[in-house]
Amino acid sequence: MVNQEFASAEDFVDQYVSDISTSGVFVRCDEDLEVGMRVNLQFTILDEEIESIEGIGEIVRLQEDPKGIGVEFRELSEESMVFIERLVAKVGGPA
Repeated sequence: MVNQEFASAEDFVDQYVSDISTSGVFVRCDEDLEVGMRVNLQFTILDEEIESIEGIGEIVRLQEDPKGIGVEFRELSEESMVFIERLVAKVGGPA
């Protein structure tokens, strides 16, 4: 399970993820995981109000520098998808 809380959308992107898009995200982590594993995602972000990204993703790549995983979204709540679309637009990531 990937479960984190962040003070702002900018902190979420700066500290923990990169390459966020509507199809997936790169998550920095030190855990030894494998491609093909499904992970439960839960991120709580204090933006203009408390927002959450919740759902299931599948690890599609591993990376060493920085260490982390590429996760493709498989199942997200409608609210999570709407927030991700707003977040991508706000931070300038790919749609």
